[in-house]
Amino acid sequence: MNDDVRNIVLGVVAAGISAALGWLTRTYLWKRRLRRKQAFFGLPENSECLLVVNRDAGSPDLAVHRHDVFALLELAALIKDCGAGTEVVTQDVARQGFGERTEFCVGGPGSNRRMAAHIQAMLPGVRVNTDREPGPDRLAFQVGGEHYRMDSGVTEFVLLARLTVGGRRGARPVFLFCGQRAINNQAATRYLVRNHERLARKHGNGSFVLLLKVVNSQAYGPDVVELVDDVTRAALAPLPESTIVTPT
Repeated sequence: MNDDVRNIVLGVVAAGISAALGWLTRTYLWKRRLRRKQAFFGLPENSECLLVVNRDAGSPDLAVHRHDVFALLELAALIKDCGAGTEVVTQDVARQGFGERTEFCVGGPGSNRRMAAHIQAMLPGVRVNTDREPGPDRLAFQVGGEHYRMDSGVTEFVLLARLTVGGRRGARPVFLFCGQRAINNQAATRYLVRNHERLARKHGNGSFVLLLKVVNSQAYGPDVVELVDDVTRAALAPLPESTIVTPT
């Protein structure tokens, strides 16, 4: 074997080794990211989760608003990426506690009684005005001592929460998407899908409650979302009686 042939063989071998090492590295990094994603969402391989859907508050039928359907599709793709399965139930037939399976609950308390129960049980510092009568405080949020009114189509708010209960080891999280309008629920699911890695780095696998603002949804749909504040402390603390506003 002359020097030219030997150099070619060595080059091919080196290229093969480099390609193999590159493939192994990419596979390792992909699997590590997947494990972190599964841990954050509480969705190990072949696990089952619960997806609770609300009803369209503006429809006389037992229908789901189209933006909530889009939110469910965003979540379904995420769940599939984690290798988990989904049970979809409507808010009026969900009859189980929390912690056994990861739950994704979509819709405000006015159209989702499961959401209302979660807010009452786990977010004592949050109030949502579910009065359907027209008025400036219709669908307004109260978080701690702060109030957030909706300007429909211009400025709307949504709570995005990841909650674990009681610190029990192995307990699965509950994710809440509580918007003033259905399009806000979709905006929150999209925000979670896009930012889950950053949220996992900041919050680990613990609880958090974020207040998001959906900007000019009548023009931009659910795409322009701003983080208003991390309201975890205020949402998890009891609401001072002096700050409670009774709907008029």
